Amino acid sequence: MKTTRPRSRRLRGFTTILLFLLPALVLFFGLVVAPILLAFYASVFKWNGMRGLPTDFVGLANFTRLLADEVFLGDLWRGLLLIILSLVVQLPLSLGIAMLLNQRIRGRAFFRLLFFAPYMLSEAITAVLFMMILSPTDGLANVVLGWFGVDPLDWFADPSSVMMSVFIVMTWKYFGFHMILYIAGRQGIPRELTEAAQIDGATGWKVFRYVTLPLLGPTIRISVFLSVIGAIQLFDLVWIITGGGPSHSSETMAVTMFQFGFKRFQVGYASAISVVMFFISLVFALFYQRYVMRRDLQGASTVLREQR
Repeated sequence: MKTTRPRSRRLRGFTTILLFLLPALVLFFGLVVAPILLAFYASVFKWNGMRGLPTDFVGLANFTRLLADEVFLGDLWRGLLLIILSLVVQLPLSLGIAMLLNQRIRGRAFFRLLFFAPYMLSEAITAVLFMMILSPTDGLANVVLGWFGVDPLDWFADPSSVMMSVFIVMTWKYFGFHMILYIAGRQGIPRELTEAAQIDGATGWKVFRYVTLPLLGPTIRISVFLSVIGAIQLFDLVWIITGGGPSHSSETMAVTMFQFGFKRFQVGYASAISVVMFFISLVFALFYQRYVMRRDLQGASTVLREQR
């Protein structure tokens, strides 16, 4: 009897947990797992997305077509460009502003809210806003440049500069999010450590270089991870602002996938693009967690074990 009761209690507890998790599991499977499996399945077929499930099996033809597709190869290069610009420009800018707004300055809370506000806007609103600001005819940016005698720029119509214009919009939209991450990480550093360094004669830069920056390591690594994954999957801003143009010069993998899947109805080929995106993101995530975030994950697991 003593062994039966604990078992029945555990069984009831497990059943209760399962019932609470069941709605979320059904939604997760229906909206995440099932589409992924369908994309894998459709990627080896020639299919227009209509008339039931695909039946025209083509094997790896869609993937070999990707390797010869100049637009898709360009997507890879443009995605890499956005990643590099994000790591070199956007994140250092966010870190610098975060360190500045962590100081005791007047209006600190207001400026934090001001810089974070763009992130709270939807991608659609941001895209429409910058389509007006960077309009080649009467946009605010060209009006300001005209005050200094600079000719109007075709921000989104020039193939040589459209990616930089897209990156400007990305930076305005997302730098506030990373700024808040860095501020939260900085506030988690004990004040005693920086004060001790200052007592030992360390200047402001040395305190940042040898105390603050190393202790911000876990936050920076999370920020880098989110930035890279976001650049790989970028879609909304590009699709609304340029549609991938001019002449495919601003297309990303997600935009190309959408073009083939919902404009040209080549769902099999679009599914192959989505599978490649999935594997690029998965390989990066596994590699990054295994070799870059290993100490952070080990520290978190150690804390959890101690709490138990």
